[in-house]
Amino acid sequence: MQETFVWVTTRRIKPGTLEEFERAWRPGSHPDGMSRAFAYWSEDGQEITGVSLWDSRQACDDWRSSDAEKERREVMAPYVLEERESFYRGGELTVPGR
Repeated sequence: MQETFVWVTTRRIKPGTLEEFERAWRPGSHPDGMSRAFAYWSEDGQEITGVSLWDSRQACDDWRSSDAEKERREVMAPYVLEERESFYRGGELTVPGR
């Protein structure tokens, strides 16, 4: 299994602010070392989970400590009620019959 470096952030946002949050959430530039990114919304539009895949832990840490990420978080802050985030290592599992 090829090792993957993954950052997962889940945010609960204020009701009725999904559209504004989405505009604030997207980075102005693509972070160096990020190979893929996914976003998932709860049915009520009040919880968003972002999953990003990175070339290395260092690449993720560099982005997390960058001025661009700090600015992005400041723009998102008015919409966020709660935030949880973690770094993971792992890989893709084989699904039988696929």
